[in-house]
Amino acid sequence: MLAFQTSPKQILELADEGHLIERVSAHLARVGFRVSDSERSSWQQSLPALAVQLVDAGLEDLDALVECQLPRSSKRIDVILAGMEPLSRRPAYLVVELKQWSTATSYDEIEKLVRVPGMAEPQVHPAVQVQNYCSYLTDFLPMFLDRPDAVHGLAYLHNATRRQIPELPTGDGDRRTHQRMVFTGDRTDEMRRYLRGRFGPWRDEAAAHALLSARVSPSHQLLTVGADEVASRRHLVLLDEQRAAYELVMRGVRWADQGRRKRVVVVSGGPGSGKSAIALTLLVDLAREGRQVAHATGSKAFRDSLRRYARSDPRSPEQRIAELFHYFRDFMDEPADSLDVLICDEAHRIRDQSSRGDRRGRKSQVRELIEVAKVPVFLLDDDQVVRPNEVGSVDVIRGAAERLDFEVDFVHLGAQFRCGGSPRFERWVRHLLGLAGERPYRWIEDGSFRLALAASPDQMEMLLRNVHDQHASARISAGFCWPWTEKPRGRELVPDVRIGSWSKPWNAFGKNPPRGIPSRSFWAIEPAGFEQVGCIYTAQGFEYDWSGVILGPDLVFRNGRLVSQPAESHDHAIFDRVRGVATRDADRLIRITYKVLLTRGMRGTLIHSVDPETQRFLASLVPAAQVPRALVADGVHRVAAPADKLPSILDRPSGQNLRNTSTGPDRPRGDW
Repeated sequence: MLAFQTSPKQILELADEGHLIERVSAHLARVGFRVSDSERSSWQQSLPALAVQLVDAGLEDLDALVECQLPRSSKRIDVILAGMEPLSRRPAYLVVELKQWSTATSYDEIEKLVRVPGMAEPQVHPAVQVQNYCSYLTDFLPMFLDRPDAVHGLAYLHNATRRQIPELPTGDGDRRTHQRMVFTGDRTDEMRRYLRGRFGPWRDEAAAHALLSARVSPSHQLLTVGADEVASRRHLVLLDEQRAAYELVMRGVRWADQGRRKRVVVVSGGPGSGKSAIALTLLVDLAREGRQVAHATGSKAFRDSLRRYARSDPRSPEQRIAELFHYFRDFMDEPADSLDVLICDEAHRIRDQSSRGDRRGRKSQVRELIEVAKVPVFLLDDDQVVRPNEVGSVDVIRGAAERLDFEVDFVHLGAQFRCGGSPRFERWVRHLLGLAGERPYRWIEDGSFRLALAASPDQMEMLLRNVHDQHASARISAGFCWPWTEKPRGRELVPDVRIGSWSKPWNAFGKNPPRGIPSRSFWAIEPAGFEQVGCIYTAQGFEYDWSGVILGPDLVFRNGRLVSQPAESHDHAIFDRVRGVATRDADRLIRITYKVLLTRGMRGTLIHSVDPETQRFLASLVPAAQVPRALVADGVHRVAAPADKLPSILDRPSGQNLRNTSTGPDRPRGDW
C-alpha cells in the first residue's frame, strides 16, 4: 500500500511552515496521481484540524498514513491512523474520512446519499463511505482475516455541527457501528475520548509497517465471484460513486412502486472503474427481492460467460439466475414496463436498431431498452465503441430519455480497479494511442502495475506461460490483422496468427470447437484459452491477471506519430476487403480497439509490435522485459517461478520510492 507517512505533530509543523501541500503533492505525483485544487484545499484545512484533535488527545507521535491508496484500486483514503491498543497492545487502525462540509441534507428518500451545497451529484453519506473503506481493507488484506475489528472507521466533519448532518439510521441490523462513526466540530470532546481509548500514547512503528507491507489477496476476476454472491450473500464492496449509483437505482425502484415519475440511471466510467460490479450487485440484490430484473449486453462472450458462472454453482438457491442474462435485442417485442429493472451493461455496444434474422425493430434500440423497464439502467464507456454500428453513448441515452419526458440520474465513475489500480496506466495508454490530444511519453513505474516491451512473440509467450502454469490467469490478444480460418483442421485450430517462426491460432470460431479448446465465448475465462490468441470481440468486457498485446500492422509509427492502416485489418467492420474500402471512423475504431486490449490486465501487460519501426518507437517509451536465466535456455521453457514473482522478470527503474515517509530520504524500492 502506498501512503505519505507522517505524524500529527509533523502535520502541524509542515502546515505552519507552509510545506504541507507541497509534501503531500510531491508524494502523489511520484506515484502517478494528478492533484486537484479541491484536494489541496482539503489538505490545508482538514489535515491540521484532525492533527489538532490527535495532539490534544496526547497522540502527537501516532503514525498517520495520509492519502493511503487502497490495494488494487486508485481510490485513496484520506488518513489511516496506525498504533497500538492501550491495554492489549495489539495493532489498531482507524480509517478517517475528512470532510469540509458545513451542511448536508438527505438526498430525496435515499438515506445513504446526501445532497451537499455546491456539488452537482449526490454524495455517499460519510458514515457509509468510511464503512465501505473498512470493508474493502478487511476483504483484501489477509492480516485482518482473524481480527476484522482491528479496523475502525470515522468520518470527521470539522466545519459542521451534529444538527447539520443527517444521521444514518442504525436499525438495519449492521453491528459494525465502530466502522461508521461520525464526529462533527461540536463533538470534539467525544472524539478525543474515543481516540484515547483506541490508541496508546506511545509510537510503535510495527502497526504502520505491518499495514504498508501487508500481503494483498489476489484480485478476484469479477465473474468468478458472481455465482458466489448469489449463493453465499457475499457482496462486492461498492465504493463512493459506485455506491451512489447503486442507491439511485434502488430509489428508482421504490419510486416506481409508488407510481412516481420514471427515471433513467446512466453510469459512465472507463475500463476497470467498476461498472460490471455495480451491475452484478444490483442483479443479485433485486433478484433476491423477487423483482422482475434482467441483465442485458451486446456481447455474446460476456453474456455466455455470465450464464455459465451462474449455472455452475450448485449452492445457488436462485434456479432462474442464469436466465436473467440477455442480449439488447431480446427486448424488441416486449411490452412497456414489463420489467422492474433492466441493467444494460456494456451499453456502449447498443446498436441503432434491434434485429433478429430478417426482422428489424420498429424503434431505436435505446428507446426499446428505456421503455421495457420501470427503471432502466445503463452502464457504459463512451471510449469503448469498437464497431461502426455501435451507437451507445451518454448523449444518445440522455437524449432518448428526455424525448420520452423521463428524468436522468447520471453518475461518473472516476476510480480504477483494474491495472493494479494504477492511476497512470490508462492515461498513458490514451496518450500512446493519440486519444488524449497530447503526445506519448515514457512509462514510469508506480509500484502498482507492471508494463514491459517483449522483444518477440516467443518471449511474450514464455513469460506469460510461466505465470499461467502457476495458476494465474494470462492471455495474449492481438489486433485483427491476420485471416481467421473458421473450421478446425482435424482436432486442431489453424495457426493463422503467424509472426516469423512463431504462430498461434485465433480463439475458436464456432460453438463446438475440438475437445479441450474453449469456444470463443469462454476464451477469456477457461485456462485453455492461453493456447489461442484473443481478439477484441472475445477480450472486451473481461479481465485477467497478466496480459500480452500484439500490435499488428494496422497501427504503426511513421513520421513521428502512430498512424492507422485500415487496409491491414481483417476485421470487416474496419475494412471491406471485397470493395477495398475502409469504414467511416476506421482510424478511431482501430485506436479504441487497442485501448480495450491494453487495459485488460489486472497486474501487468507485455506489449510487442510486429512492425520494426513501431517496435523501436515503443522501446523509447517502455522498459524491456528481462528473462531470468532459470526460465530460458535456447528459447526452451525450463524452470517455473511462482506466479507472484513475475514482477521481478520485468525490468524496472531502481531507486524509486514506494511510499513517502516523515523522516529521512526516499527509501529504495527493493528487489521485488
